[in-house]
Amino acid sequence: MSSGESRDSGARQLAEQLERSRLARLRQYDEQGLRPECRMLAAWQARRLRHTYRDLLEISRYRKAVEFFLTDLYGDKDFSARDEGVERVYPIMSRVMPGPALHTISIGIELHAISQELDLDMVAVLWGEMGVNNGLDAATYAEAYRRCGNMDARRRQISIVREVGESLDSVAFKPFIYNAVKLGRGPAKMAGLLPLHDFIERGFVAFRAMKGSAEFIAAIIARETAIMESIRAGEPVSSWAPPGDPSLDA
Repeated sequence: MSSGESRDSGARQLAEQLERSRLARLRQYDEQGLRPECRMLAAWQARRLRHTYRDLLEISRYRKAVEFFLTDLYGDKDFSARDEGVERVYPIMSRVMPGPALHTISIGIELHAISQELDLDMVAVLWGEMGVNNGLDAATYAEAYRRCGNMDARRRQISIVREVGESLDSVAFKPFIYNAVKLGRGPAKMAGLLPLHDFIERGFVAFRAMKGSAEFIAAIIARETAIMESIRAGEPVSSWAPPGDPSLDA
């Protein structure tokens, strides 16, 4: 595939995922920002993820990468400024960025988009069908997870993690791309696109620090798959619930 064809393919893929993410964002946010129930779910999931990967946070080689996944791809913060920034600069990106870089960004956006969609499914079950109103615990989360019946999407979410890792590995050590990212901070700030630039830069820095992500990505896939299968089978939540969760006292 020529460089032009690679750029066109990456641009099309990015456009599709941006629209997918935009539609999910419209359902997650209101005039005040992230809807309270979406924020509550995201905060609980962030606490569970931090518990699951607490050992990797203690290893200097992996620390930045874990933080990137916990705060930039799975986090509970407001991503709207970053996502809107990508939409604003898409016409320029699609013309000037190399195909591999466009592909990497589009995979990251796809992971965010599918996570948004799965969260919206959970919110509909937790607060709509199950009537949750006194906080969230692991047992309630697991029951809603099973009721959603979207295991194929869950498996896809996990598989995208591998693609994100492999894609970042493929571009993070290319001097031209990395230097372009570093030099872009000033122009991004002037254009009001700093959240987007910081997201891209943190991903590059995190993966360069690892000097190879295969073991890190394998750990994420193994652990998330094990938790998914445990929930699906209706097993006790004690193997994955965060400390202090009310379900552990039941």
